Amino acid sequence: MAGAAIRPEIAAIVERIDDLRPLLIAGGREADQERRLPEEAFRAVEATGALSISVPTKFGGIAANTREAHAVARAIGRGDGSFAWVTGILDSGAWVLGLMEEQAQEDVWGAGGGLDSYISIVLATTSDAVSVEGGYQVTGRWGYGTGSMNATWSLLGIPLKNDQGEVVDAGLALIPTADLSYEDNWYVAGMKSTASVVQIAEDVFVPEHRIFPLTAAVEGGYLGHNPEQTYQTVFIPSLFMKLIGPHLGMGRAALDFVIAKAESKAIAYTSYDKQADSALFQAAVAKASVQLDAAEALATQMADDIYEGAGRGYYAPYSERIAMRAKAGWIVDTITNMISDLTSAHGSGGFAETWSLQRIWRDQATAARHGHTLSGSGYEAFGKVLCSREEDARYMLPIV
Repeated sequence: MAGAAIRPEIAAIVERIDDLRPLLIAGGREADQERRLPEEAFRAVEATGALSISVPTKFGGIAANTREAHAVARAIGRGDGSFAWVTGILDSGAWVLGLMEEQAQEDVWGAGGGLDSYISIVLATTSDAVSVEGGYQVTGRWGYGTGSMNATWSLLGIPLKNDQGEVVDAGLALIPTADLSYEDNWYVAGMKSTASVVQIAEDVFVPEHRIFPLTAAVEGGYLGHNPEQTYQTVFIPSLFMKLIGPHLGMGRAALDFVIAKAESKAIAYTSYDKQADSALFQAAVAKASVQLDAAEALATQMADDIYEGAGRGYYAPYSERIAMRAKAGWIVDTITNMISDLTSAHGSGGFAETWSLQRIWRDQATAARHGHTLSGSGYEAFGKVLCSREEDARYMLPIV
């Protein structure tokens, strides 16, 4: 599709990440144990340019299109799923900032900032915001703060109120992480090294230009004026597409691992000295490969549709956005089931802490529960639309 292909500069980043895969795989176990991304691996990925692809070109970024963003996250996910998830969140923060007022962008990437000024993001409005002269005083607690330990700024959900103190909208407040504290309660089965801690604000002043209203944004009412096409794409689908890449990367990593071990691993209590000789095993990896190819093809189609729509000035209506949501859920479900089947095909040895397969299984299963891509709610809302009950769908799942 014209205009949606991966450009050479992004392809070069993906190639450099592929070269780093052994480092990412090796660092994954340490990251899991330390509950933090290893500094060496983070700086190595940073040096590829992967963490600034969604920064507008006027600040030195690449303004990555939808397919490019998920291709980079996918490449990182083949080495370390937790790292890819952090990448997807920081990429989301950069893209959303590209939609905000010019002054907010200057605050982060302009004088005193730069491409290494990363932005984490939490949409949930678990906070209070009081309108004052020139902005808002914000107090709140936000989990899960994925990427916040590697970020210098955070976009955090706040309620927006009228003069009577009634909540009339939701918004995002751009706050320096230096103005926040955190509570480290991230003790989880998977995605351990994302360090998705609780972020805390105590009466922090946020100037008006760092506030981003969400209701208008969901319908394409952006405040910024960056000319690149990526900053005209549909809001919520563009965000959840940035979380699809890590799943695809983890799916590919699981398949790579299981096939690589098949020539040296026997099947217990059978006469097979090599898994690769078993017809049942061969069928299992074949099925997984087909599932993965189908998931990747659908993700590519969705990414291209999102980007191409912006190119012709088309902002998809709710009914089409909810279809994208259902498809995203299908992709995640497919990868979850595929990895589960592959761990069974490989056998119990894959759950040894020395093997990356068990970490892939835990990380992807945890990420699969993210609210933006849960298949059940997506299917239900899309089903209501298909059955001519769009108002019911909007009531059930309004923010898409």
